[in-house]
Amino acid sequence: MSSIVGHWIDGTEVTGDSGRTSDVFDPATGKLARRVALAGPDEVERAVAAASAAFPGWRDTALARRTRVLFAFRQLLDESADALAEIITAEHGKVLSDARGEIARGLEVVEFACGIGHLLKGGHTENASTGVDVHSLRQPLGPVAVISPFNFPVMVPLWFVPVAIAAGDTVVLKPSEKDPSAALFLAELWRKAGLPDGVFTVLQGDKVAVDGLLDHPAIKAVSFVGSTPVAKYVHQRASAAGKRVQALGGAKNHMVVLPDADLDLAADAAINAGFGSAGERCMAISALVAVGPIADPLVAAIADRARALRTGDGRRGCDMGPLVTAEHRDKVAGYIAAGADAGATVVLDGRDVVPDADGSGFFVGPTVLDHVTPDMSVYTDEIFGPVLSVVRVDTYADAVALVNANRYGNGTAIFTRDGGAARRFENEIEVGMVGINVPIPVPVSYYSFGGWKDSLFGDTHAHGAEGVHFFTRGKVVTSRWHDGGPRGVDLGFPRND
Repeated sequence: MSSIVGHWIDGTEVTGDSGRTSDVFDPATGKLARRVALAGPDEVERAVAAASAAFPGWRDTALARRTRVLFAFRQLLDESADALAEIITAEHGKVLSDARGEIARGLEVVEFACGIGHLLKGGHTENASTGVDVHSLRQPLGPVAVISPFNFPVMVPLWFVPVAIAAGDTVVLKPSEKDPSAALFLAELWRKAGLPDGVFTVLQGDKVAVDGLLDHPAIKAVSFVGSTPVAKYVHQRASAAGKRVQALGGAKNHMVVLPDADLDLAADAAINAGFGSAGERCMAISALVAVGPIADPLVAAIADRARALRTGDGRRGCDMGPLVTAEHRDKVAGYIAAGADAGATVVLDGRDVVPDADGSGFFVGPTVLDHVTPDMSVYTDEIFGPVLSVVRVDTYADAVALVNANRYGNGTAIFTRDGGAARRFENEIEVGMVGINVPIPVPVSYYSFGGWKDSLFGDTHAHGAEGVHFFTRGKVVTSRWHDGGPRGVDLGFPRND
């Protein structure tokens, strides 16, 4: 792998002329692994120009041919999953099994996009008025931008890119500068699959690249995933520039456990959803809401399981890897200290972890805080680390009120044996994705992914039919072929009869 990770423009990797770079670390060892080129205005212009030039030809490519490219890409991605997982783990830090799982979920969206023809169909009405036919169609937008986060360097781009490409758009992907190499690996796979140059572009960079894409008049739509403050910024700036925007923001996902729940099932789920990928998931469970008498045994069961987790280098078969950067590790550790100072009970302190790794990696072990209250920063803020905060409430109604009062509405879950309570929960809860005895309710690819409230800016979710709608626009054609029909001047508003 090159010591400088470059951009992918017009079918080749280039480092550009900006002269700016950013460091990329191996989070498990803390060592500098490589650097990534950061785009300047010239690189932004070149990337968008390539996507713009490729759009007319790709738009006019037969849907059957576009679909064949998608099928070829799907096969290559499946065959390359192990190699791609190693790249993810080396730069993000998540364990290899988790990286492979990320790729598998992205692959599902590629498979969905392979069948996009059904969702691109229009409608036709014959003789809507005398001698007048009407038909509708959906057409691609043009060049679109995808701005993706560090925590899923493959899955999140694949939420958007295959759907946009299958629909006939061209894509400029701006991956995170923290783990940039997976995007170039995907670019190589697209090239091998037969995708024409310019249809998929990778623009490495920071805020300069992001602002360049948000402002560029040739970019017709922007898909973003990241923190809520940045999502709001992206939505406002891109919308002001007249673009279609879907900006998925942060989360504070609650898992409600009722007194009748299967204790072992709930404890396992809390561990898996709270500490997978070191908590660096927008769908991670970070707030566990224990209802009534189940709290004490549930916290004890979670603590026992968390103590048994092995934290370390994700390439060594550990259960949990490091955080992505030293700065983020320090931030997460600061939240643990703040929770303790505010009166939370520190059941398990991840700052004391001894990881199975070489060097000085960016580790915080599994952390469990009990007796957390809604005014504490560990509850109000998205920590994005392996910190599980337990909030105790007396009743089901208290639990629902707590979740609905939170400013985030990304995902939530309820654990119970009571079908009536589960049905009430899915109806009453003000959250975009709901799990019933499922701790991370990430929808399958043919349903949409997205939250409510401060977890989504814009009105369209990712992938599924909503994703196809986002990357296309409707057109209605009304036609009449004169064969003795009415002629002459008539300034009255046309009527259908």
